[in-house]
Amino acid sequence: MAISRRSFLESVPLLAAQAALAAETDKKTGMPTRVLGKTGARVSVLGFGCGSRLLSYNEEAKAAEALNRGIELGITYLDTAYGYGSGKSESWVGGVIKGRRQGLWITTKVQDRKADVAMRTVEGSLKRLGTDHLDLIHIHALGDAADLAQIEAADGVLKVMYKLREQKVTRFIGVTCHSDPVTLKAALERHDFDCTQMALNAALSGMANGRGRMIMNRTLPASFEHQALPVALKKKMGITAMKVYAQEGLVGTAPLNKLLSYSLSLPVAAAVVGMPQLEHIDENVKLAKAFKPLSGSEMRELSGKLSQEHKARLDAFFATHIDA
Repeated sequence: MAISRRSFLESVPLLAAQAALAAETDKKTGMPTRVLGKTGARVSVLGFGCGSRLLSYNEEAKAAEALNRGIELGITYLDTAYGYGSGKSESWVGGVIKGRRQGLWITTKVQDRKADVAMRTVEGSLKRLGTDHLDLIHIHALGDAADLAQIEAADGVLKVMYKLREQKVTRFIGVTCHSDPVTLKAALERHDFDCTQMALNAALSGMANGRGRMIMNRTLPASFEHQALPVALKKKMGITAMKVYAQEGLVGTAPLNKLLSYSLSLPVAAAVVGMPQLEHIDENVKLAKAFKPLSGSEMRELSGKLSQEHKARLDAFFATHIDA
């Protein structure tokens, strides 16, 4: 039976409470950590997004200063990709983690859809990151059903992902999606992914197609939260939230602590955030360390307001957006 978004959100405080009970605070840094689903690994609840926001530091030394600052304050989840600057982000991350790989969770992504091309990209990623194995490789930016068909094809990237996991080049595999929760739902249902990353924010943004669905005589806005997230939970995947601030599209619409707390009040292991200034790192770390779960009523009130005012605009933006 389909679960209404209201019922799902009413269960969120319990889920968040369970996550809080499972959470542990790093004694050295004070950063809360959660278990990344069935991987069994503990990661910081705040992840460092190493896409365009890291590249905006422009110089490797400045980017390294930012990454080191985040790590020193307790961030252990580093999220990079070959597509971020054609390998520049991976090289910058590789320089920072050299000699300090232990205790850090390194995720990269491949956007290639052909198996042979994806394999070459991963080989390059290993060199740029200076490691012989990765914690997690995501298939980057799942699009529509046609894109999923390419991924699933006989010569598609999914075949390579399974092989890389089997050969222990990566411990785990996953898939990310910015704009189409219906297609992500299908991908998660059909395939053996360990992890997933999706747009989870208070405006419920992220829908390239569809009009939502009728449940209990009312239309729910189509979103990752009520389409893909329940599937990931059922399969005990490691879930990370992205687009918490909707690429700054929600900044100013609500207090930052409420925006971050909304996503962290969902049953996720971490929220991955791009932080293009050192003060952004300090602020987000402070918010993560002070996090308290929002109640179901608080979440409904916040998402109801923000989705009505901003979802359509943000959906249009994310329909063609990849954080390169």
